Amino acid sequence: MRKRIFVVALTGALAALAVAARAQDNATAGNAKAGEQVYRAIGCWECHGTQGQGGAITGPRLADTKLPYEAFLQQLRVPQNAMPPYEVKILSNADAANIYAFLKSLSPAPSPKDIPLLSN
Repeated sequence: MRKRIFVVALTGALAALAVAARAQDNATAGNAKAGEQVYRAIGCWECHGTQGQGGAITGPRLADTKLPYEAFLQQLRVPQNAMPPYEVKILSNADAANIYAFLKSLSPAPSPKDIPLLSN
């Protein structure tokens, strides 16, 4: 009986890993140009800036995000802060993958020491 429970649990865990891998594959297949259009159309730029630069009061920096796709999608669907939820009926998984591709395509912020005004 224990062996059967273990096999069922293991099968479930492997299925979950396959879904996560498929989600990651979809994210890498995202289109950055289309993602930029969606990012602007649904208003992400209002809090996160037109280039994902974020703001001290509005929303965190998203450009060149280090978040794995799964965490990014989770934050979109079930936000952990004042951000509105973007359910699948509002933002498709394909559009979410496109936004993620757009954010990954953005350049990282320059170091403060590389900004002349800040290095004096």
